[in-house]
Amino acid sequence: MGADIMTQETFTLSSMLPGLNNLLSRYAESMMWLARYMERIENLARLMEVTEAFVRGPDGQTGWDSIIQLNSDEATFFSLHDSATEEDVIAFYVTERANPNSIKAMAHAVRENARNVRPLISTEMWMHLNVFTRWVLDLELADIRLNSLSSICNRLKQDCQTHFGITEGTLYRDQAWLFYLLGKHLERSDQITRLIDIRYHTLLPQGEKVGSDIDISQWASVLRSAAAYHAFRRLQPVTTTPANVVGFLLKNEGFPRSLAINLSQLDATVAALSGHRSMRRQCGPIQERIAELRVTLLEQTADEMIIRGLHEYMTWIQTQLSLIHSEIAEAFWPAAPAAVQQSQLQTQS
Repeated sequence: MGADIMTQETFTLSSMLPGLNNLLSRYAESMMWLARYMERIENLARLMEVTEAFVRGPDGQTGWDSIIQLNSDEATFFSLHDSATEEDVIAFYVTERANPNSIKAMAHAVRENARNVRPLISTEMWMHLNVFTRWVLDLELADIRLNSLSSICNRLKQDCQTHFGITEGTLYRDQAWLFYLLGKHLERSDQITRLIDIRYHTLLPQGEKVGSDIDISQWASVLRSAAAYHAFRRLQPVTTTPANVVGFLLKNEGFPRSLAINLSQLDATVAALSGHRSMRRQCGPIQERIAELRVTLLEQTADEMIIRGLHEYMTWIQTQLSLIHSEIAEAFWPAAPAAVQQSQLQTQS
């Protein structure tokens, strides 16, 4: 594995377990993106459902614009729409293929990635993804008006959770599984930091100091957006403060969507990949970056993060997560050299 490999089709990964066939680089990439997109669809469905029911801006209106901010989609959204009305935001994030972050566009990407890895996944996994993506691709704005956003989001969440269950129960534990886990835990880490960053500052009223008490129902919406409300209440049945919520979502070792547990899972997954001696060199820099993230998280309390600048810290973590993804791509499915790309283009033409 290295710079002398010329195309993704011939680039292979040594098998994690003895006796298994080598994993094609393009399979590894598709498994990682399949997990990321399915996780992203579920997160977006939950976010829209919670926003409609619980999130209110300073004027008392539903805070639809916060979803645009959370996904950093301002430029794309306002190139297609004049204002962040309920109907426009829902259309933008559910049915508009012009938005690459819409559920319909991501379902198409899921379908294509699943098709790429069809030799690796079970019949049950393939059939469920086929039914799910076909339903999403046929979904129109009129269907949402007819059935309500809440019911649509509930089905999206349930289908995504069914996918995760089928995958966990049927996908063979080789490198394909490890790259699926990398995508899943990278996406969860990224989504939780974005949620905390945007929601924290959206909920902070003008004129209030960072760390002041904010309406409990609004902080409950943050927890619900992360599917963390009931887990949080088990630990904090009475007290809800910004620091408690931030600390739970970032540092708790028992909640499956917390940043701490997902960084831990990322670390363990890369360690499993590096267990094969031919992969150790590629995994080393990735492991170092993950270790640095885990140390910074461990050494600070939630109060210290807020005082020092929660936005700056969340932005730094998001940058590091993006670099981890880039380093994984560079290590395991590097772009073909320019000369080979030019040759391929000439052949195609």
